[in-house]
Amino acid sequence: MPTVPSPQAVLDRVRRDVERNALRARNGIKLVAGVDRPGVGLTPKDVVWERGRTQLWHYRSDKVKYSPPLLIVFSLISRSYILDLTPGNSFIEQLLDAGFDVYMVDWGEPDERDAENRLEDYVDDYIPAAIDRVREISGADEVNLFGYCFGGDLSLLYAAHHPDAPVRSLSVLATPVDFTKMGPMSDIFRSGGMEVDDVIDENGNVPPRVVVQGFRTLTPTAEVTRYVTLWERLWNDEYVSAYSAMTGWSDDHIPFAGAAARETVQMLVRDNGMVTDRLTVGGDRVHLSDIRLPFLTVRADRDHIVPPDATAPLIDLVGSEDKHELRLAAGHMGLVVGKTAAKTTVPEIIGFLRKRSDESAPGPAAGQEEE
Repeated sequence: MPTVPSPQAVLDRVRRDVERNALRARNGIKLVAGVDRPGVGLTPKDVVWERGRTQLWHYRSDKVKYSPPLLIVFSLISRSYILDLTPGNSFIEQLLDAGFDVYMVDWGEPDERDAENRLEDYVDDYIPAAIDRVREISGADEVNLFGYCFGGDLSLLYAAHHPDAPVRSLSVLATPVDFTKMGPMSDIFRSGGMEVDDVIDENGNVPPRVVVQGFRTLTPTAEVTRYVTLWERLWNDEYVSAYSAMTGWSDDHIPFAGAAARETVQMLVRDNGMVTDRLTVGGDRVHLSDIRLPFLTVRADRDHIVPPDATAPLIDLVGSEDKHELRLAAGHMGLVVGKTAAKTTVPEIIGFLRKRSDESAPGPAAGQEEE
């Protein structure tokens, strides 16, 4: 016979449910009203270089013990604060705590002045200029390069086009190369009859709403699922804070420069140039097989934004002898925020970078030399 709960156990359960429902009501009102939103991107940093809307950030630290510096190249179409989400849940924080001197290229928010930016502008102009500035500030001869999502594609194109670049190692995270596996978002341009010009706005760019809707087509039921999960855990303040920060980022995109978008659709989506070896940068044919740097690719088995099949071929495409693949049971955001990131992803990346870095006596606090 089933065990009958004691009267006290029943009362305790009722009391817990009443308390949680009260917390759900309170937190639900705060979410709808948009109050008490967690601060994002709060790790102290200095802007050390600018070109147009693009900025190079140098994160302050008095724990630097590794060289060369680490330069992060972010994606062109989303906000970079996912790497520095909230205090205690920040990829940047963990890198700084591990002793790295961290810089990041943030592309800003493109406007009509950026509509004619091509991929080669980012690959042959912005990235080399940022690397030169990092070397100037740090006094280092080279950098470790890290590309996030589409920033990984830019980093791959840069490394392939500049095989003698002052780069010691290349790491990419959640970076698509087989664009035939990107689902409806690429299929609509490959065989669905849509052109980039069909969605260009008055500024000459692809507006954020188109980018957001494109990602939503990848998992059409995800929004319903996340609201169900939210209701179940709406009483938990810590969960609600993390939910607010992460969903805020997933809905917070920036315009895609029109010329770069057209080139991406033609070369990377329709030609599937990364896989078919049909890549051109600045009028030159480039080949991922020409990349000989120590290389790490990190991908997620539950990634709905960059599906695992889209990242899978990369490890075999680069020509490096010293190359490694880290495959995790995580989602796109789970690679850089949350428990999986803190326990697995970031320590693995840190371990790879430490082996490609020199340990030296601590110098002046990072960021102080710009003051």
